[in-house]
Amino acid sequence: MKILTINPGSTSTKIALFDDLEVIFNKTLRHDTDTITGFPTIFDQYEFRREIIIKSLQENNISLEDIDFFVGRGGLVKPIASGVYKVNEAMLVDLRKGVLGEHASNLGGVLAHELAKASGKKDVSFIVDPV
Repeated sequence: MKILTINPGSTSTKIALFDDLEVIFNKTLRHDTDTITGFPTIFDQYEFRREIIIKSLQENNISLEDIDFFVGRGGLVKPIASGVYKVNEAMLVDLRKGVLGEHASNLGGVLAHELAKASGKKDVSFIVDPV
């Protein structure tokens, strides 16, 4: 079972691909501060980060279709206990709006969901331990 993990930070996006418990790919994608600060909101960075994730996977011969689950760092969502949560529409609305504030981690669930959709799979996107 292959799991792509996505951890958006203020100036980087960390991604790793696991095959069960074994790390088979691990990369920190660094972002130029001028580029990141050029986006008016955190969510405006979505397309930029999505594209560099896809490019990095392609450069390493990893296809979205080969990934079974997509997991993002949990963002600023309504108060919930730590754990693993399936991404749903209400969560996506909150993350996109930044209802509890703007933080790069808000992109984790959105990126996981959209990459899962691009892979042709449904119900395989999750967040872990929201901020």
